[in-house]
Amino acid sequence: LIIAASFIILFFGSADKGIKPANLINVACVGDSITEGSGYTKHLQTILGTSYKVGNFGVSGSAVLLDSDIPYMNQSAFHKAKAFQPSIVVIMLGTNDAKESITSLENFQADYKKLIEVMQALESKPQIWLVTPPPIFDNNLNLNNTTLEKDIIPCIAQVADELDLPTIDINTVLAAYPEYFGDGVHPSSEGAQLIASEISQAIISNSVPSAA
Repeated sequence: LIIAASFIILFFGSADKGIKPANLINVACVGDSITEGSGYTKHLQTILGTSYKVGNFGVSGSAVLLDSDIPYMNQSAFHKAKAFQPSIVVIMLGTNDAKESITSLENFQADYKKLIEVMQALESKPQIWLVTPPPIFDNNLNLNNTTLEKDIIPCIAQVADELDLPTIDINTVLAAYPEYFGDGVHPSSEGAQLIASEISQAIISNSVPSAA
């Protein structure tokens, strides 16, 4: 009985400390309000199943640019994402860098690389996925789809090429569904399910080592 009680204490003690099974694959979803509030991370967890633990590290209003109003790298969620020690990092940022108030994207690639390199340096050595942001339709949030399409998405593609990282093209997939964007920017549940579906397909189709 004493031995059994000891095992029970050890088990629940580990659970309280958040110690995960050795074979659980942590997926850190990095992004802005589309990540934080659309629900795509919940759909992703459902699709991937119990072998994965999906963490939502989205920050509403956040951007890649370090000189923007809300740089993602300066947010507490960024530090929490690192502490999560992910096996996979899914980065979907860039929408808020398309604000009409932002006059220069000169540092976008350099700042994006900084974020990626910090994640690559983690002890867990995660696989990084770069996701193109959804299209921006008519909106009252001062976000410009022309800037997104002609400047930001090509910058993301350039960074992916230079760092030899895979991308997931959410932009093209959702371009055919403007009805999924009530305010022109944030996807509905249907849009979130499409995002989760595309990301899960990319993750599942690639061999990812289990977290230690």
